Formats: sequence, structure tokens, C-alpha cells
Amino acid sequence: MSMTAIRVPGIVPTGLWRARFELTQYFRSGDTLFFTFLFPVFMLGLFSVAFGADGDVQMAPGLPALPMAQLYLPGMMAAGLLLSGFQNLAIDIALERADGTLKRLGGSPLSPVSYFLGKIAQVLVTGVLQAALLLAVAGLALGVPLPTEPSQWFTFAWVFVFGIATSALLGIALSALPRSAKSATAVVIPIGLVLQFISGVYLMFWQLPEWLQNVASLFPLKWMAQGMRAVFLPEEYAALEPGGEWNLVGVAAALGIWLVVGLIMSLVTFRWIRRNA
Repeated sequence: MSMTAIRVPGIVPTGLWRARFELTQYFRSGDTLFFTFLFPVFMLGLFSVAFGADGDVQMAPGLPALPMAQLYLPGMMAAGLLLSGFQNLAIDIALERADGTLKRLGGSPLSPVSYFLGKIAQVLVTGVLQAALLLAVAGLALGVPLPTEPSQWFTFAWVFVFGIATSALLGIALSALPRSAKSATAVVIPIGLVLQFISGVYLMFWQLPEWLQNVASLFPLKWMAQGMRAVFLPEEYAALEPGGEWNLVGVAAALGIWLVVGLIMSLVTFRWIRRNA
């Protein structure tokens, strides 16, 4: 009991110190900064310029015409959650395991809880900054009309929190899969790319074949993107969704299930040292 009383109060302060370290390292890494932080902003601008030169686009008869940037904003917001949590943590932790960093941390007073508090805090801070930058670029530079109803921003907030937490936990779990530093990016990035193509990020989800929509529904990114579409697209566009509605209850349920799955997988798979190393 006395040992617990001594150790527990140090977990959060140590985690916050670790978060500061993680953020410093993150913003000093040029490739990580571009491919996980600035990449969605870059792609939103690229798609808006490449496909929006002819003005607003009407996706179906009877629906209001929208700027291409508005159509792509929900997908890029969801992709940012995936890249910040899933891709960034999966590669980062795999590299730290391969170069011996985790082994050294495992022999230090740093607890696994403090280590992951630092990682998740870094993902949360960078995710919030990235979302703010996306909104600023979309609203100020690309002319996207942003939501005005408090209910829409409430939906944005809980989809964001569920999405970033789920992505982070799944990234921690996936970090156990690469067996070397060289294979980390080769394993993680293709998974992220495939999910983005089938989940309504680079292609409009309603334009995908039904069977591919069903496959995408098995993974969390599709639900993140659907939640974001409910925030940034007019209500009439719900008619293009499976079932003809935004189905925010389904979004919450799916992300909640994946959050629990990610937590369990993280607890089961994480080791300071690979067992067969």
C-alpha cells in the first residue's frame, strides 16, 4: 500500500514530461511533420485546385452544389486522425523497439503508463493543431462554409475524440507487427493508404461499389469520415449515405467497439522488448 502511494502520484507528471519530449521530437522531424501533420492540408489544397477549377459541384440531382474543398474536407479531417494516431504511433514505437530505445526505457523508472500518456498526449496535441490548421485553410483560403450550429460542433468534438483515441490505440497495437526498423514503414503505410482509398477520403464514399462500402464498414476510418461528413456537409447529402442517413448512433457504436478492441490489443501486444528478439 505504501509503495503504491509513493509510485502513483509520479505517473502523471512523468507522463506530462514525456509528452513534452515527444512533442519536441515530433516537430524536429521533417518527414514526420509533413507526412502526418501537413499531408492532409496539402492534399485538401491539391484536390481543391485540381478538381474545383470549374466551380461548385453537384454530386446528384436535387442536392446543392458544393465547393470541391467542402466535399473533401471531411475525408481529410478523418485522414488526419488516422495519420496522427495510427500511422505515426505504429511507426514511431516500432522504430523505438528496433533501435533499442524501448529496451532502455524498460530498464528505467519510466512506467509503461507514463510512456503511453506521453505518446497519447503528443497525438492529441498534434491532432488538435492539425484540425485547427485544416479548418483555417478550408475556411479562409478555400472558401469552405464552416458549421454554425453548436450541435454540429458537438458532433465534431466527439467524433474527433473517439477517432483520435481509437487511432492511437490501434497504432500502439500495430507497432508490435513490424519485425525491424526497415519493415516499419513498409508494413504500416500501405495499410493506411488502403483504408483511406476505401473509406471515403480520396474517393467519394457514395461512388464506391456497395461491396467495397461494406468492406470499409468493418474498419474505423469509414466511420470517422462519415461522422465528419455529418458535420461539414449539408443535411441533404445524408441521402447518399448507406441507409440514407448520417447514422451517428452507428458511428459512435463502431468507434466505441474499435476503441475497446484497440485497448485490449495494446495491452496484449505491447512489450518493451520483443519476446523472440
